[in-house]
Amino acid sequence: MTHPTSDVLHYTAFATDPAGGNPAGVVLDASGLDDAAMLAIAADLGYSETAFLTAPPDGLGEPGRAFTLRYFSPKAEVPFCGHATVATAVALAERIGPGALTFATMNGTVPVEVTEVGSVLHATLTSVEPYLEEAADLDEALDVLHWGKDDLDPALPPRVAYAGARHLVLAAATRERLADLDYDFHRLAAYMHRHDLTTVQLVWRASRQVFHARDPFPVGGVVEDPATGAAAAAFGAYLRELGEVASAATLTLHQGEDMGRPGLLTVELRDGDPRVRVSGAAVPIPGQDTGR
Repeated sequence: MTHPTSDVLHYTAFATDPAGGNPAGVVLDASGLDDAAMLAIAADLGYSETAFLTAPPDGLGEPGRAFTLRYFSPKAEVPFCGHATVATAVALAERIGPGALTFATMNGTVPVEVTEVGSVLHATLTSVEPYLEEAADLDEALDVLHWGKDDLDPALPPRVAYAGARHLVLAAATRERLADLDYDFHRLAAYMHRHDLTTVQLVWRASRQVFHARDPFPVGGVVEDPATGAAAAAFGAYLRELGEVASAATLTLHQGEDMGRPGLLTVELRDGDPRVRVSGAAVPIPGQDTGR
């Protein structure tokens, strides 16, 4: 089964500059595609994820503003992807107007609110309920990354964090350690498959509420994900669970700088709601068919 390339939209999320953030493919009508065709499209594009929209389950959300949303990396389907959700929400808002959207994903319902800030559309997704686990086989993970235990920030212990997808959170003691990404691609992919991880969330704390992040993504067939909304949501839950931030807080994550694709992610925690909100801009990538 094939699909016209003109039907694939190209957006970058968590940036207002098309040269920054994380590119995503978006297919607004994937009703005629089977799994093999969606995977083939994602592999052909080569982005860390491509999003595919189909009709929603019965009774989900407002008619015309609710959808089923699936995500494929070049290697496999993934349960949830933040940047492709933001890109999809903005692509839809450009066609049906800003406001509330509802997405049924593999791991639960994700509400998204799209607003216009100046001349740029921003999307805020609300994660499914998060959880934390102890990290397993930590020595192996550090060895694969070529990190030592003294490279870790002792104030931010390793954990597996989930807010729609599972991420191993490792905090670097220095910005220099974070900048020096050199890992064994195939060994890390094997480790991640064994522990059902989507990315490894490498972070460095610049201040109480400002962080820099990098996300190796070998299980998706790419060395690094430039801006990772799902990991940002999981990281917000991680910080709250450890008591490193207040139960109501707004965090800023800088990602992609070391790749030359700077992105900006805003993470919001609210009192009385275990879910995490992640916000960012998205814009079309020039030179690609946007379908408008």
